[in-house]
Amino acid sequence: MTSTSQQPSSPMRGKGRVWLYGLLAVLVGLVVIGLLQRAWHHAALEREAADEAITRVVLIKPQPGPATREVDLPANLAAWYEAPIYAQVSGYVKMWYKDYGAHVKRGDLLAEVSTPSIDAQYAAAKAHYEVINARYKLALITTQRWTALRSTQAVSRQEVDVQAANAAAQRAELDAAAHEVERVEALENFKRIVAPFDGIVTSRLVNVGDYVNATGGNMSARGAMAELFSVADVHKIRVFVSVPQDFASVISPKISADLSVPQYPGRSFKARFLATANAFNAATRTVTTELVLDNPDGLLWPNSYATAHIHAPGDTNILIVPTNALIFRAQGMQVAKVVHNHITLLNVQAGTNYGMTTQILSGLSAEDEIVANPTADMLDGDEVKVVTPTRGYNDHKPKEALAVKNVTSNDLRRVGAMPPPDENNTDDADKTGGAVHDKPAVPSQQEQH
Repeated sequence: MTSTSQQPSSPMRGKGRVWLYGLLAVLVGLVVIGLLQRAWHHAALEREAADEAITRVVLIKPQPGPATREVDLPANLAAWYEAPIYAQVSGYVKMWYKDYGAHVKRGDLLAEVSTPSIDAQYAAAKAHYEVINARYKLALITTQRWTALRSTQAVSRQEVDVQAANAAAQRAELDAAAHEVERVEALENFKRIVAPFDGIVTSRLVNVGDYVNATGGNMSARGAMAELFSVADVHKIRVFVSVPQDFASVISPKISADLSVPQYPGRSFKARFLATANAFNAATRTVTTELVLDNPDGLLWPNSYATAHIHAPGDTNILIVPTNALIFRAQGMQVAKVVHNHITLLNVQAGTNYGMTTQILSGLSAEDEIVANPTADMLDGDEVKVVTPTRGYNDHKPKEALAVKNVTSNDLRRVGAMPPPDENNTDDADKTGGAVHDKPAVPSQQEQH
């Protein structure tokens, strides 16, 4: 009975053990898989954290300087010759003959001044001259007669010398009277106000009956002296431009300018270099530069405002880099060069600052690849990772910056106000290199997961 009852329970016990071992094996496998997955995720997170700790940089190469430097500056137009005409005698205006805008030749009569007192002085000076002339002639005849008697014993030598001296004195008085006549005659001529050169009457500040003063000109209602006329020669126009100090180094006879004036929109006038002051204004740090242009048709008027689009030869041998690629530190101006994915800081000498770009005079070669936007904490030897530039960022300079090489603060504000480029516009992508833009940007941490 006992042996018979124990035989059937043996297979059941073996099956239970198999299930138990299988269950234990599954549990162990699940634990092992969980531990492996945890270790794998931990390693992945460490790799991702280490990768994220490496700074991403975009590399650029220095570009050659522009062959032509351009800048827009305000300019003032002036006549080739311009003269305010004042009165040289005191009196009342008898008549004026030329009005605003009249074309005059040199010597043309502009106005006449009535001066009765000067007329009287002129007549008196001529009468005095005739009196002195008569005395001189008498003294001369007397001297000749006394000189003829000197060989006889009728007159002494002293008396002859006295008569000769008297004749000389009369001659001197005659010369003085002649000069007085010339002086008053010059005043008589100043009664006729004439044009000093060929030109245009740009102002007439006198009327018939106005009193004019010899010390200044026309007496205004406030008692101030003003010119009677202004005459300008406008066959050529002088253009005065105040050039900033950072652009003054290229001022030479090689520069030219296209002028635009508000009264002729869409039209430009070519001006050429004439002279420069060779000295800066201490208040504005600008140098006055003079240009000239022909004005045969008289389209441009003096004292007009214009915008001078100045073109000057540049130096292509001097490299330029974006201004935001420079690092300003106590060691001096530096750029961050990448060598085998590590930063090497180079000391450079900066030249002219164009606004968005800056000249590099030394310390950098055209083949060097530098960081486009280095961070403030970037140090020598730091490991970096080179990435593809973000689409539309650091691709090319804005069109406004290409049009004006010397970009001012107003230009930067204007460029900043421009709408962002349309991502669907493939024309810009083709112009800036479609192969570069087709590359995907660096994936974010969420996309990596």
